[in-house]
Amino acid sequence: MALVNPQAVRKFAGATGKLAKTDKIDAQVLAHFAEALRPEPRPLPDQAHQVLKAAMQRRQQVVKMIGQEGNRLEKTFIPAVRQDIQAHLAWLRRRLEELNRDLDDQIRQSPLWRDRDRLFQGIPGIGPVVSRAVIAQMPEVGTLPGKKAVALAGLAPYNRDSGRFRGKRMIRGGRSYLRRMLYMAAVVAPRFNPVIRAFYQRLVAAGKPKKLALTACMRKLVLILNAMAKHNQPWNQSITQVP
Repeated sequence: MALVNPQAVRKFAGATGKLAKTDKIDAQVLAHFAEALRPEPRPLPDQAHQVLKAAMQRRQQVVKMIGQEGNRLEKTFIPAVRQDIQAHLAWLRRRLEELNRDLDDQIRQSPLWRDRDRLFQGIPGIGPVVSRAVIAQMPEVGTLPGKKAVALAGLAPYNRDSGRFRGKRMIRGGRSYLRRMLYMAAVVAPRFNPVIRAFYQRLVAAGKPKKLALTACMRKLVLILNAMAKHNQPWNQSITQVP
């Protein structure tokens, strides 16, 4: 079974002149799309993985609500309203702690996830939040070539060239939540991870903008995570070249 972006199918329909939309036309477009592009089939996630991913999404929602309520508290000076917001924030923070414990319990119940979590958190700069994000958002880690893993994380740079014009290469697509978590790891890793620190400093010394250097560090982390999962190899500082 292949999971495809509905927007991609709709654009394909427009490109082939199918502007109308009915169940019959949709079925024809999907069949034509599959025949022309041959999307890569992927197994459906099992129930345990669906539950883990849903719990991660709920955690993300609670973190977002904490941020929103914190912003409201800063802008409100009415005592009764401030008291109400503070009570809600206290409840949200307790709920976040409960969700973190639930996520830890779910990961401990799976031997594969438990081993992956131990491997990933062994990388300086990777903590429990990022490790959980990789396990939940990229279950394919360790089974893909490095370039495909990078693209799946939304970190593959794409050309924007036309004729003599050479545009900036930009990342796009992929799994946005995973990319945000990897950005957090890339910000921390140059402080604690000697491999990433040397890589980052080399790029900055070569004149690369710091934001571009951080994106390159994110790609480096994905390659390291993918290689470690593939070979079940613990972190060590000799991991400088990864497939």
